[in-house]
Amino acid sequence: MFENPFEDRGDIRVLFDRVRVERAVHYTLFTFGDSDLEYYLVVDSEEPRQPVHVARGQVTVSRPTIITPGGNPEMVGFFEEMGASYEDMARSAVFMMSRTAAFENVRLSNRIGKRETMSDSVEEVVEKLGKRLDAEDEDRVAILSAPHGLGPVAVLKYTTEQIGRSTPGNIKELQEKGLLP
Repeated sequence: MFENPFEDRGDIRVLFDRVRVERAVHYTLFTFGDSDLEYYLVVDSEEPRQPVHVARGQVTVSRPTIITPGGNPEMVGFFEEMGASYEDMARSAVFMMSRTAAFENVRLSNRIGKRETMSDSVEEVVEKLGKRLDAEDEDRVAILSAPHGLGPVAVLKYTTEQIGRSTPGNIKELQEKGLLP
């Protein structure tokens, strides 16, 4: 399915469209150094009317303190658990990210905690988590949802969206420091 990165962009887009960022955070990632993106991942069961799984995780977006030309993005902890069938997808994702300056020299490291099983639907779990985070006045934890087997895709989608939103501000900071024209 994902043999040629030039042909497979549509397939990755289809997967991205199947996952959702239910609650995003709205802050800019650091231009240099590490930024942490915390999230809850709600994954639907394989069979209808079965319990869903919830896990808390964190992606560390590491940007270099010294920028060198032509560095490729590196992803750790995203597709390893999905097995060999997703290796081509991971290569295609890295290929596509490497074509934009927002992802040069960036390292994405995903760590996810223990899964909990909940008897509610995905929608109910998302709603409960959102209310709990609101009650705690927590604005730095996202909520993601995905069909069974696509949890890592939801995390990658959220991470790439956050990097994309941060890029204009990061470029402005680089210009202000005289590192870009």
